Amino acid sequence: MRKRHALPRIAAAAIVIAVTAAACSSDTTSPGTDGSDGSSLSGPTGSINVSGSSTVLPISSLVAERFSSQAPQVSIKVDGPGTGDGFVLFCEGKTQVSDASRPIEPDEENACKDAGIDYVELKIGLDGITVMTNPQNDFVQCLTKADLYALFGPESDGFQTWADANALDAALGGEGAFPDAELSINAPGTESGTYDAFIELAGIEETALAQGVPEDKAGALRTDYVSNPNDNVIIQGIEGTPASLGFVGFAYADLQGDAVKKIAIDGGDGCVDPTTETIADGTYPLSRALYIYVNTAEAASNEALRAYIDYYLSDDGIASVTESDYVGLPADQLESSRQAWDQAAA
Repeated sequence: MRKRHALPRIAAAAIVIAVTAAACSSDTTSPGTDGSDGSSLSGPTGSINVSGSSTVLPISSLVAERFSSQAPQVSIKVDGPGTGDGFVLFCEGKTQVSDASRPIEPDEENACKDAGIDYVELKIGLDGITVMTNPQNDFVQCLTKADLYALFGPESDGFQTWADANALDAALGGEGAFPDAELSINAPGTESGTYDAFIELAGIEETALAQGVPEDKAGALRTDYVSNPNDNVIIQGIEGTPASLGFVGFAYADLQGDAVKKIAIDGGDGCVDPTTETIADGTYPLSRALYIYVNTAEAASNEALRAYIDYYLSDDGIASVTESDYVGLPADQLESSRQAWDQAAA
């Protein structure tokens, strides 16, 4: 196994790199190949294009910022249009790294195969999809999976108040006791891996099929909510309506402090709040893994890409997961990712 460590810091000639991860995209631009004193810099050269999950965006942006300060001759672009859109670009050969908040799906695997794109999947952290409301909402503290289906599922199109969901909720075993308050939903759309993961983890499709919903509609949420690929815009929607409802990745919700109210989820064993501890031990029902996918052919020919992924998985690089307010991998899972990368990059 190759030894992993931070790249040597090039202090004298490095130029500060600005990475903006507050919205859905960020760019890290590098200086030229000469140092500020006219000397030539050593180290990897080239360019890297990273795209995909808006959830993983803060992590990859922080890794890129730190890597760029140590390898200033490398140009890195990091973008976050969503996991699905990221895989489209990746399987068209337009990016070298695809950030993902869910595993690659069969149709995406086939698209990459058809295009001759080989890749390695690397798990880099853990997240818990966090269901939120406005702090002024005092009637909801915890939601069951029946509640989630009744409020978000494909049969809830047209529900304009929380009470509109009561009959469906009761039919599924819920209490069916929501008040007659405006139901304003802000959440990720179909381009988002968070959207797909929420459907799976909340059991939306399974419940829909049991309800007799056609297969082509069962694996989807209601179509009449306000969707946005920008998690910060979703947060603003939650903050702007007293009886709001929505979901984003844990870090985006947690960083808001008291500006949003995180809702506990009951997956069948009682209400569990989303915290770093409950996400790490898997007791929070909407916990999931975060990934990066790396084009292995590009890694073989692009020294900058190899160095970037080496740094990403180093102790210094992977610390960006927890510093971005997500949850670090257990040691054995991190070692599995490192071994997978060593084998792929050998």
